[in-house]
Amino acid sequence: MMKHSVCVLGGGSFGTALANIMAKNGHQVSQWMRNEEQVEEINLTGLNSRYLPNAPLHRELLATSNLEQAIRDSDTVFVSIPSKSFEQVAKRIEPLLTADKILISTTKGFNPNRFELMSDVLRRNPITQKIGVLSGPNLAKEIAAGQMTGSVIASADEHVRQRVIELLKSSTFRIYESKDSTGVELAGALKNIYAIVCGLAKALNVGENTMSMIMTRSLAEMSRFAVHFGANPMTFLGLAGMGDLIATCTSPLSRNYRVGFAIGSGQKLEDAIGGIGEVAEGVNTLKMVVDEAHRHGLYMPLADGLSKLLFESAALESLIGSMMTGEQKWDVEFATNEESVNV
Repeated sequence: MMKHSVCVLGGGSFGTALANIMAKNGHQVSQWMRNEEQVEEINLTGLNSRYLPNAPLHRELLATSNLEQAIRDSDTVFVSIPSKSFEQVAKRIEPLLTADKILISTTKGFNPNRFELMSDVLRRNPITQKIGVLSGPNLAKEIAAGQMTGSVIASADEHVRQRVIELLKSSTFRIYESKDSTGVELAGALKNIYAIVCGLAKALNVGENTMSMIMTRSLAEMSRFAVHFGANPMTFLGLAGMGDLIATCTSPLSRNYRVGFAIGSGQKLEDAIGGIGEVAEGVNTLKMVVDEAHRHGLYMPLADGLSKLLFESAALESLIGSMMTGEQKWDVEFATNEESVNV
């Protein structure tokens, strides 16, 4: 197997888990982060105690705060930066790019400054268009613990897809391919909204029938929104869609689920976010998605109800009620029966 030089931008849990897999696979891996103390800790102790406290890191994984050198020395760059800082970091790396460098976004969210996917931010650079999106049911703590995990690399460029498979494939991490970057990326961003809804519902001790209904209708809303923006609805039946939705909507390891659970337990939104200690992308995503849904006339009762609950002090009952009394009548919108197609 060819050895590659890789840079992971970001010191969070998922970026660290990916960097560790690639270092174990024998690739030369540097992980860039702003925090000098975090850099020193990883290099001296082999631990990222803030984000993955129980996961010893491979001795060849090198943490650095030198962005220029990290980019210059790498043939593949994974951008694992929270959405609020993503655009800023993308601008910083642009002068360091060359035409042969591959850029992979792993951030599940939208640009908070405008309705724009993370891969679109990367595509604005005029130097390389070798760009991909990695998404799936990838709870970082489970990956770091060696639990079997699947993910999806989406890109129109076969070379990009093959590179990511080569870098990350291992006995515990399986990579599947997709050409539908829009669908895979929208699935990863949208499911964070519904993880908040599911965490909230779980705190209210709803039954399993209710939970399965919420998740299934969540998937319908996600695909309805994504198809409007050019995604393939079939993408949502795969790991990046249903797979990620199940993992995020049922696991206390999910930051967005924990925010929802805290709100359902009586906490205010600010306190719920503060108690997580990491970015819960779903809160920012929610505002943007609801605005876009209204602008394009897209029917999204769960997202709309959650938005009213979090930002307009609506009663919790209105969120549940919107699902039970809404106008939707068809179960599967993209079925072959023309009568049931209701986009």
